[in-house]
This record gives sequence, C-alpha cells and structure tokens, in this order.
Amino acid sequence: MAELTQQFKEFASNAGADLVGIAGMDRFAGWPPERSPVSIFPDAKAVVAVGRRITRGTLRGNEEGTNFNTYQSFGYHWLDNEFVALTVFECVESLEDGGWEAVPLFPFPPEAWPQGIPVRPDMPAPNVYPDFSHVAVACGLGEIGINGDLLTPRFGPRQRIQLILTDAPLQPDPVCQSRICQDCMACAESCPLGAISKDEFDDLTIAGKTMRVAKIDYEKCRSCQNGACPNRYHQAGKPDRLGAVCNRTCVEALETREILAESFQNPFRKRNAWGIDQIGNVTELPVEPASSRESEEGE
Repeated sequence: MAELTQQFKEFASNAGADLVGIAGMDRFAGWPPERSPVSIFPDAKAVVAVGRRITRGTLRGNEEGTNFNTYQSFGYHWLDNEFVALTVFECVESLEDGGWEAVPLFPFPPEAWPQGIPVRPDMPAPNVYPDFSHVAVACGLGEIGINGDLLTPRFGPRQRIQLILTDAPLQPDPVCQSRICQDCMACAESCPLGAISKDEFDDLTIAGKTMRVAKIDYEKCRSCQNGACPNRYHQAGKPDRLGAVCNRTCVEALETREILAESFQNPFRKRNAWGIDQIGNVTELPVEPASSRESEEGE
C-alpha cells in the first residue's frame, strides 16, 4: 500500500499536481447519500483530491481593478477545464494501467441535484455531486475558512480541486491539524456588500475536524462586481468568489501573517483595496495594504 501510494503521488506530481490528498472511505460515513462519493463508487477504497494552484499573478488584474478576463480565463475556466482535468485524467490512466479502476470527478455544483430518478429504491437520484471543498478537507488538504472556501497550508484559497475515486488500496493522509484561518475577519470587513456575517457562524465538522464558518448571503454574492464569477454550470450554484475582494483580502492577510508555505519577494496588496457596493458606488475599502501593516509593525 505504501509503495503504491508513493508511486501514485510521484506520478501525480510529474503530471502537474501541486496538491494530492487521500482519504479512506470511512471518512465519509454519515454523509448524505446525495453528497457522498461512496454513492458514486461503492467499491472504492480511496478518494483522491488533486489540486493545482491558482497563480498569484492571475489575480493581479482583479486586484488592480483593470483586467478581470485573466482570472476568469486562467484561474476559473481553463484551470479547471484544461489543466486540472488533464492532470486528473493522466492520474486515472496511470491507475487503470495498473489494473485499478478509477473514476474522475469534475466539480459540478451540489446545488444542481437532483437531475433524474433513483434507479434503485435505496439509492439517491442522479446526479450525485459531492462538495469538493469538503472532500478535500477529508483528504487532508486543508480546512474551510471563515469565508466558506477551502484554505490549504501552501496556497490559502488559491487552488482548484478535482477528485478521483479508486479501488486501489492507497494509503490515507492524516486530516490537516494546522490552523490556517486566523479568524481575523478581514474577508468580512472587505466585502462591500456585507455578504459575510461578522457575528453569525456555523460549526462544520468533517472527518473529525471542526471549523467555524461565517453565514454567507450567496444572493448578495451573485450580484458581486468585485471579482466574483457567476456559476457556469447551474444558476442555483454558488458563484465563484476566489477572485473576489473577500478572497484576495484573505490572500493578503495570510501572506502578511506568514501563514502560508509559499512566499513571495513582494507583498500582494500594494494599494488600498477597491470595492463596488450594491448601488454601484466605487469606494476604497478600509483594508490596509500589507506593506503598510509591515511598516507599522516595524516601528
């Protein structure tokens, strides 16, 4: 099991994966059948979360407010549709070349369920759509932060995740025990729409790991003009907020606190953040750039 797992992870890395986490099927006990990967492949022995980074520079046009297409193309559409999908498919081919069945899963929104009728009385209706962020936590890649998105120790919110279900006996990784989100609430403070609550939270437990997540008004997020993208697959699906000011502020906050394993020569936020409110007013947000914070701390 250990040798097979090492070989698989080396192959995944060579195929472009920046992140690989593995969970045993026992970590999904108690999950609703319409959200559980077990429903898709009941004979699977492992779930693999494969991730590739959203490069920091992909967010630069959003941060400056001058070019949103770079993130929408490279950080949203092509990264999932082309780069991560190709890496996952090559990993699936590698497993099947070794005689193990492997199911690639693309991240359709869980809100799209159901779209058919059950084929057996005890089975959920198709299509079963797991929450990929929750599965990634079960696979040991990170945690769900206050802002409701997956944070990893290496990239914070900057990654895309796809899944593989396999009957290969891969060795599970431990659930991430480190605390990435510092509950600083910078994400909520930066949101011009007030979509992230500052005083209402839910406890979310995945594979024994409990995280505090703010209540989020996704209807407000759907009207966001601060770098968010509408869900491309289903109108009821949550919008993509990884390029929005809330997550860009999260990137800046995590880097300023030196939480992440990946570091850069220069700070991400060099100017005050901008924001567009619900009636279209453009304002500077009360979030200081990292360079200002660092200079104040050094005085």
